[in-house]
Amino acid sequence: MMIEVNSLSGGYGDRTIVNQVDFSVARGEFFGVAGPNGCGKTTLFKMMSGVLPLWRGTVSIDGRTIDQYDRNSLARKVATLPQLQQSYFTYSVQETVMMGRYAYQSGLFKQPSMEDEQVVERILHQLGLDEMKHLPITQLSGGERQRVYLAQALSQEPDVLLLDEPTNHLDFSYQKQLLDELKALTNNDRLTVVSIFHDLNIASLYCDRLLLMEKGSIKKMGTPVAVMQRPLLEGVYQSAIDVYANPTVASPQMNVLPDYTLKYSSTVSPDLLQVSEEKLLFQTDRPLKTYSSAVVGAGFGWYQHFVNYHVEKSFSCEAPDELMKEKFKEWDLPEYDTLAMMTAAYVTNYASRCVQEDGFSLLVIVTAGLSNAVDVLYGAKHGFTPAPGTVNTWVFVEGELSEQAFIQAIITATEAKTKAFADCEITDRLTGTPATGTSTDSMLVAATQTGVHLEYAGTITPLGSCIGRTVYEATVEAIKNSSIGKQP
Repeated sequence: MMIEVNSLSGGYGDRTIVNQVDFSVARGEFFGVAGPNGCGKTTLFKMMSGVLPLWRGTVSIDGRTIDQYDRNSLARKVATLPQLQQSYFTYSVQETVMMGRYAYQSGLFKQPSMEDEQVVERILHQLGLDEMKHLPITQLSGGERQRVYLAQALSQEPDVLLLDEPTNHLDFSYQKQLLDELKALTNNDRLTVVSIFHDLNIASLYCDRLLLMEKGSIKKMGTPVAVMQRPLLEGVYQSAIDVYANPTVASPQMNVLPDYTLKYSSTVSPDLLQVSEEKLLFQTDRPLKTYSSAVVGAGFGWYQHFVNYHVEKSFSCEAPDELMKEKFKEWDLPEYDTLAMMTAAYVTNYASRCVQEDGFSLLVIVTAGLSNAVDVLYGAKHGFTPAPGTVNTWVFVEGELSEQAFIQAIITATEAKTKAFADCEITDRLTGTPATGTSTDSMLVAATQTGVHLEYAGTITPLGSCIGRTVYEATVEAIKNSSIGKQP
């Protein structure tokens, strides 16, 4: 191991801050230390860097305890990057970075050697500081200055870099830039990085492992997935916290949940639906949590405006999402807050059902056309040409759904739609076999996330049973409306 911390204890005066801490860090690892204020993170950092004496235990680097290194040798082995520093001298960027080479210089009047100059030039280039190397550091922004201090630390050519909340005063773009550079150094140059973090979401994105501290001791250590567990974090931080999977990368993320609640009127009333030949528009008094296969707003999200837009059967568009966003502007709907679907069915032929159950209420809205009805077993016979949807199903719930309930609700609603197709004897026009839906159906489940918690929405649960029945009835009615009204 690159770093070994064994039975480490220490503090200030007669007050113990760090108590019996043990861990190790491998070469090339990005290791994060997290925990609430006052848990001992910075004290641990100072003890590891030799700034604060150890009361008990040892800190070893490459098999040697830090007290076995002289000052210059330790500086060549370990570099530190504290929180954003203030500079009261007008040194240039190049001069500031050169200060990191002090451990390699000798003599009464230390002068940079040719090797020192080459190292500094290489690191300035590596961190993109070439063009500003002659500028006074006092003229740089906070993010630029922090990169300069990182370059100064790297000019020591250390094996270990210790960072105390290096991104604490930086905006998110500079945070990303700095941490991307550090991650590249661990991956490519095998630099070992130990960093203190307050932001667990950032730490989760970049760290190979996390050490979570509580009251001077290790509460949990492991991968971000192992450490970022809801009950554990709620206990350590004494706050209501939600932990969820990052939708883009394999990294857990967390939200702090506020204790306040806001009062709103019902948001699933059919009175909120506006109907025209162009579109169905459902607008609520606040955003609903949604899970959908919409043209705009697919996946999980929060939306307040819901559109089902009618297009002709011959409609063809390479970028339907961009078309819908142009329509949002025309309709004066906020893009960030609007979910949209398209359908070749006439939206005025919609059907709806509103049901009040014990603990929750439900509103279902369905538009249905049959022109591209398909048997799921023979979809390939229809080709893979994109077409506008014909059956769009909206399920609005006044209640608090778990994530699995959202997914189960989609499954239950799909089963109900398929049952409606079977009972209405809808067939695949190419094969003559029973159709299970249409080739471009879309589905939406939206919930107020207030009131009764609804963990499940399978077919034999109260919520699932209600969804199945109402979606079935609304789909049957929408199919009948389509067949006796205008044909898409």
